[in-house]
Amino acid sequence: MTTTPLTPILTPAKQLVDALRTDGYVVASAETVAELGDLALSDLQSLSAFWEGLPRDPYLKDGGRYRFRRHASYEIKGDHLNLVPHRAHWQSVDYNALHGGIERWFEPIQTQLAIHSTWQALLIGLAHVLNSLKPVNTWFVEAHQFRIDTADGIGRPTPEGAHRDGVDFVAVFLLNRVGIKGGETRIFDAQGSAGLRFTLAQPWSLLLMNDERMIHESTPIQPLGNYGYRDTLVLTFRSNGFQDAPNRSQQ
Repeated sequence: MTTTPLTPILTPAKQLVDALRTDGYVVASAETVAELGDLALSDLQSLSAFWEGLPRDPYLKDGGRYRFRRHASYEIKGDHLNLVPHRAHWQSVDYNALHGGIERWFEPIQTQLAIHSTWQALLIGLAHVLNSLKPVNTWFVEAHQFRIDTADGIGRPTPEGAHRDGVDFVAVFLLNRVGIKGGETRIFDAQGSAGLRFTLAQPWSLLLMNDERMIHESTPIQPLGNYGYRDTLVLTFRSNGFQDAPNRSQQ
């Protein structure tokens, strides 16, 4: 694949839908993200504290200890956000060759985050943007809090490599980069070979993608000193139900 390095062009809120429809992805500043939820930037920044103390991901098949995460699932109908009973995260091996095909039960997001008005406004605001592009009755949303660290010298944000997630849209928020190099974002047209690469650096900046059109990955991180980490929030939006493991009676 050929790649072209770039500083991402930031798309203002009023142009997000048209740009996403045309290009299959957009990059937005933290200020634009705040605007989507009718929030102050300080409101968003207040959520970052919930990334401290994330439990370690016990499912990494490469033997790594570098990933920490929490998980939650929602249904969004218009302005109504419903936290569904805690469920496993499951992906087909078609979309995740490394960790697909197994039910992964991650620790749920903290109650204080789930009921936080800023958190809820962020999810609903993003759903409104996507409804303008693809009107649906219900969005089935999975939220993933991630911390990737360098305690073992290297951390891999996407150990499965370049991939799609098997959903309609994927939102990747960069919350923090502390003492690291790497962590470059790469996106590719699923139907071609051209790609883009850039580094999300501003806290609460956003990469929003049409998952049917774009393949994505993030490169490994390394510490600049003794230790570093990268915090992200990934939201996936699916219009035809959650991805769940096939019924055992049908296997």
